[in-house]
Amino acid sequence: VQLQASGGGLVQAGGSLRLSCAASGRTFSSDPMGWFRQAPGKDREFVAAIGTIHSNTYYSSSAKGRFTISRDNTKNTVDLQMNSLKPEDTAVYYCAADTGRRFIVSFNPQQYDYWGQGTLVTVSS
Repeated sequence: VQLQASGGGLVQAGGSLRLSCAASGRTFSSDPMGWFRQAPGKDREFVAAIGTIHSNTYYSSSAKGRFTISRDNTKNTVDLQMNSLKPEDTAVYYCAADTGRRFIVSFNPQQYDYWGQGTLVTVSS
């Protein structure tokens, strides 16, 4: 079972990036999925999550209004569209799956049991 994150890179402030997370080995269509990020010297923090009931979405206060999470269960993928990027968005971004609680979306990274390898996003000022 593997989650593969991609789409990171270097972008100027105000620009956009689209991260994608592809799952293989099992389907995660019945599991909440999330994106987290970790900047150097900081703890891993919640960015966005998407549930299984009508694909309900949740965002951190810093992501709300700028980022959009979506999922395509036919392709077993979860994307994160990031607009109006800021230098403080610079971090390694991880996708994750929570297979323990189908109908509850958690913001706690410890609740998630499958993780991608991370993709680096660097926003220059």
